[in-house]
Amino acid sequence: MTKVKICGLTEQQHIEAAVEAGVDAIGFVFAPSSRQISVNEAKQLSALIPKGVLKIGVFVNATAEELHHIYQEVGLDFIQLHGEETPEFIREVGLPTIKSFAVRKAEDVLAAKAYDVDYYLFDAPGTVYKGGSGVTFDWALLRGSGVSTEKLILAGGLRAENVQEAIERVRPFMVDVSSGVEKNKRKDGLLMQTFIETVRDEER
Repeated sequence: MTKVKICGLTEQQHIEAAVEAGVDAIGFVFAPSSRQISVNEAKQLSALIPKGVLKIGVFVNATAEELHHIYQEVGLDFIQLHGEETPEFIREVGLPTIKSFAVRKAEDVLAAKAYDVDYYLFDAPGTVYKGGSGVTFDWALLRGSGVSTEKLILAGGLRAENVQEAIERVRPFMVDVSSGVEKNKRKDGLLMQTFIETVRDEER
């Protein structure tokens, strides 16, 4: 069954709505973004998330010290890296890791082969910030990537209207949504519920 991650949550009501809708993972953005959250805020929201729902921290070129501090302080399950982090750096950090790759061409997908991480997230290139552009990329570029679908997370422009097609074509372990469940650049409880229900319907 395809898992669902909702990223960029910053408010208690939206955490509660996502959990109620059956989300599998929640992402806190610590990198520069319109959805950026402080460590203290994330720690408070993290306490509301039940066991069984993964807590994932999103970072761009953070130091090893920052990653370890926030991982422990917030009680994260994974760090998600969107910068120029090298395979050697990730190995030295030694935390459960999702590495993100912005996909413009086939070579961007093949770059994942250099990394030994828990999961690989493929996203559309960012605009103002790294990731979170709200647009899709050519999913056909993922063919022949050599990345097991059991370790593949698909992001970039997903919404209820296209997520079933995405799952059919890519068969990812997890789909990752942010702007696709927002109204006026703010998370929306009904959109989150609809997105999750649409993913679940695809599995039936």
